[in-house]
Parts: sequence; structure tokens; C-alpha cells
Amino acid sequence: MRIIQVTGRSNTGKTTFIKKLIPVLNGQGRVAVIKHLGDHDFHLDEEKDTTGFFRAGAEISAGIDDHKAVVAIRNNSLDAILALLKSQGMDYVVIEGFKQRAFKKIVIGDLQVEGCILRNPAVEDVVASVDRFDTY
Repeated sequence: MRIIQVTGRSNTGKTTFIKKLIPVLNGQGRVAVIKHLGDHDFHLDEEKDTTGFFRAGAEISAGIDDHKAVVAIRNNSLDAILALLKSQGMDYVVIEGFKQRAFKKIVIGDLQVEGCILRNPAVEDVVASVDRFDTY
């Protein structure tokens, strides 16, 4: 599984870039995305039973409809989530944020971090360089 980490300062276009990258990578394999929420709290729908189950202490609470499944997992370790995604057969995991991690990175904007292998690339540049990214 390839780790494609995208980092940069706030409001530099990381999310927009990732949204363009996902469909291209989908043509080459299964893609998952992990976004670092920082101090932001992801809010589950307050009125849904799955949120109530999670708040009641369930380690994992999942809701499934005709088109998708939504899962809340109490374990917030990046490594645990990467292991889970690998076990699900993902070929690529795009990580937005987590700039302190030592994965090779795409940097959007002027942020100076270690491990930058592409800065402000086109999607095609990433696809052509996919072998340069870390394997998990």
C-alpha cells in the first residue's frame, strides 16, 4: 500500500488537490483518504442512533445505508487506521496533514518540511512519481 501524504499550510488547496488526485488513482487501484482534523472535532449526526451507540461507549459504531457505510472508531491512532486500511486491501492511502510524520510528502504552498519530494505538483506528476512514495 502506497502512502501519499499531502501537507501544507491552511487554505493552500490541499483538499482541492486531493479531490483531483482521487479519481486518477482510482484508475490504478483502491484509494482511501485520511484527513488530520487537528483540534477540530468531527461531529457525528447528533440525531442518529450510531452516534448514540458511540457516545454510550461502543469501541466501533457503524451505520449502513444503500450506498455507503459510516464508521466511528474510538482508536484515533494513525498507525491503527493505516493497518485497518491495509487489511481492507487499499492500494493507496492519501493522508492530508500529519506533517510531523516521516512519510515522503507532497507540499502544497511554501511550507518547509522534511521529506518533501514534490511541491505544488500536477496530478500527473504524482502518478508518474508514485513509486517514490513510502510503502506501508
